[in-house]
Amino acid sequence: MNCHICGKNASLVLAIVESVELEVCSECSRFGKVIHKPAPAQLQKLKPAPRPRQDLPEEVIVADYAERIRKRRGQLGLTQEQFARKLAERESAIQKIEAGTIEPSIPTARKIEQHLHIVLVEEPEPAMFIPAKKDASSTMTLGDLIKKKEA
Repeated sequence: MNCHICGKNASLVLAIVESVELEVCSECSRFGKVIHKPAPAQLQKLKPAPRPRQDLPEEVIVADYAERIRKRRGQLGLTQEQFARKLAERESAIQKIEAGTIEPSIPTARKIEQHLHIVLVEEPEPAMFIPAKKDASSTMTLGDLIKKKEA
């Protein structure tokens, strides 16, 4: 089997290197902490960790976050200074977020959501684009696009 760090074909050990479990050779095991020295039969039974799914949508901040925050903070009668203290954030950061010059990080937006009881983080809408089939008969050309635009 091959070492996950150097690629050398050698007997491997299971080690944690920078918070990741890897099968490494004895030389590369010095870069981490050996957690198990499996027998050769056990090495083949180990499965690689599942990769995160790429098709899952990421969370995004809503487009009108600044207006939502400013409006709700005003309704609650809080000044920017008071609100910043409640969140344990700098007042200048709150000013920039409310002005829309910076977008809050997801964790900061979550804190703001909890204190103001508003929604700032959401999953993006799935794309409305449906890809065309890849066979030759459905390939769109520039001429097809022009005809479609004229119609």
